Amino acid sequence: MKKDDLDNLIEEQMKRPGFRKAWHDLDAEFELLGSMIAAREKAHISQAELAEKIGTKQPALSRLEKGGYKKATFETLEKIADALGFKISVRLEPKHS
Repeated sequence: MKKDDLDNLIEEQMKRPGFRKAWHDLDAEFELLGSMIAAREKAHISQAELAEKIGTKQPALSRLEKGGYKKATFETLEKIADALGFKISVRLEPKHS
């Protein structure tokens, strides 16, 4: 599927309240994923290099970056953050209705 086709499909689906809510329910996860990938790329560290630093294999890190971080432990996320020179900050915020 081409990017323009995907963008159009998402735009169309966003008109559905249930889809829009489900999409926005993932905002925090996408933010974490995006910041993790951006930090790795800014540090000019490959997935293989980062995987070695945190004691795992590149395919595992690839799965994590593709959205598999839901199953990642907090300890793993801390290792990634530390290896990239970051810390993890967790906070509770009120849900928006």
